[in-house]
This record gives sequence, C-alpha cells and structure tokens, in this order.
Amino acid sequence: QVQLVESGGGLVQAGGSLRLSCAASGFTFSAYYMGWFRQAPGKEREFVAATSRDTYSTGYYANSVKGRFTISRDNAKNTVYLQMNSLKVEDTAVYFCARDRDSGLSSTVSDYDYWGQGTQVTVSS
Repeated sequence: QVQLVESGGGLVQAGGSLRLSCAASGFTFSAYYMGWFRQAPGKEREFVAATSRDTYSTGYYANSVKGRFTISRDNAKNTVYLQMNSLKVEDTAVYFCARDRDSGLSSTVSDYDYWGQGTQVTVSS
C-alpha cells in the first residue's frame, strides 16, 4: 500500500534551517509529482512547494516561502525533501508531504491523493 513518512521536523530559532524528508513506498515514486503542504493550528492546510517527476526538476513554490525553501527529490531513494532556510515564526506548522494524483504542479489540496502523517516544525522567536 502507498505510504508516505515524513521526518526531520523539530524546534528551531528564527533564522535557522531544517531539512524535512518524506520516504515513499508502495508505488512507482518516479512516476509521480510530489508536494509539501503545511497546516498551522486553527488554519486550513496550505500549499508550500511541489516538484515534477525528475530528480533535477525545478520546484514550484508558494510566494510565502519562495527564495527560502527548496524542494528536491532523489528517485533512487524514493524520497522527497524540503530544505527550509531563514525560518520565520510564521512557518510554524505541521508539514505534510503528498502524492499528486496526476495534476501536474498543483497547489490544490484536492489534487493530491495520498498524504503522510505530518511532522511538526516549530520556529521560536
């Protein structure tokens, strides 16, 4: 069965960095676009970044993270990453990776069919 398992979250000071990983299994990873979303308490889940199928593809980003976050993938390891630099307090959220259901580089939650359990990122001031 399809599984997505995130890791790498934690507590970091503002201005710091974290790298999230999402290990995928149960499907042909290289055939799917992948995305990262986040959800803060009391808020809706929001798009962060997406990547196409290729290992060396450029990403598609929400304006709020553009220039600070980088999405990448390693198809040999069935893993997608989110490098987060210059973190801000407002980046605090649970971060989820998700598999695109074949919609292309989408920022729409409903275009993703499988989700991980999430990893908490907390940025302190």
